[in-house]
Amino acid sequence: MRAQAWDRSETSAVELPSRSTHFTKFEQLRIATDVIKTEASALQKLSADLPDDFCDAVELLLECQGCVIVTGVGKAGWIGQKISASLASTGTRSHYLHPAEAIHGDLGRVGPEDLILVFSNSGETEEILKLIPTFEQLGTPLVSITGKPKSTLASHSTAVLNYGQTQEACHLGLAPSTSTALMLALGDALSLVVSKLKRFEASDFAKFHPGGSLGKRLSLVEDVMRPISECRVAADTDTVRGIYIRQGGRDRRSGVVLIVDQDAKLTGIFTDSDLARLLERQQDELFDQSIHNVMTKNPVTVPAGSKTIVAIETLACRNLSELPVVDSFGRAIGLIDITDVVNVSNNG
Repeated sequence: MRAQAWDRSETSAVELPSRSTHFTKFEQLRIATDVIKTEASALQKLSADLPDDFCDAVELLLECQGCVIVTGVGKAGWIGQKISASLASTGTRSHYLHPAEAIHGDLGRVGPEDLILVFSNSGETEEILKLIPTFEQLGTPLVSITGKPKSTLASHSTAVLNYGQTQEACHLGLAPSTSTALMLALGDALSLVVSKLKRFEASDFAKFHPGGSLGKRLSLVEDVMRPISECRVAADTDTVRGIYIRQGGRDRRSGVVLIVDQDAKLTGIFTDSDLARLLERQQDELFDQSIHNVMTKNPVTVPAGSKTIVAIETLACRNLSELPVVDSFGRAIGLIDITDVVNVSNNG
């Protein structure tokens, strides 16, 4: 097949030659391996020799009283957007500012209490350089992540994170690849060091990730459990038959009965599997005895205030289907059913 492009000076189509070349799977894998090795080598070199200004940049982020405003153009801009999102989710307020939008009014979002974090491999990107005078007028500190320490951008920066000259992994040596990998690594390192120094904990992380499986894993068991009002509960003096006659017509969601004493403390559980075993063994006489005689005594529980991930791990390690939730006095307050958290466990 031959591709077509339109010559704007002509009404007819100009045909472009097809340059597709056949490569064996082995050759394709070799090229892919070379790309990864090139980037990995650059990252290894960076890890052994971090920029001199790294700790200065960390201090600037820690001292920032406003927001970290991240900017960049092209592929560097996409890396900047990712780092801005990482900062925001790990305890540092951050927004991404597109340079083209900035010069058309969005510079009004920047204030003297903010900090500017710029991604630019060359340090000479025209759209970025146009913003520098405004940043300087505002007195906003600027941290640059660049491969050119003597660039115009670097000369106007409070701190420069220089990753040095790079060999792009592209076969033409042109497409941003190694340089963006280094930008990403430095941005992640900066974000996570600052987060660590701010003593950002899992509980803080959960506040910013309330949705999806990650948010549920970091939430408390009280947030995902079935409350006691939706559970089957019986006294340990009740009979098996009496419990199922009394509760058989209820719209129930779990195949377990929580057994409690007169003080509402959990003393055992009785599952539908336990009921099935009595039927299979034809132990009819036990149906009219106290459930205390056939229940599972001292069942595995999870205390209120525990993370949901603890409940998930307990269910998995103990091969359980249900996990009662108890308060500090041992009273049942709810139930974690494996069906409530199976998606959280699989997608975590």
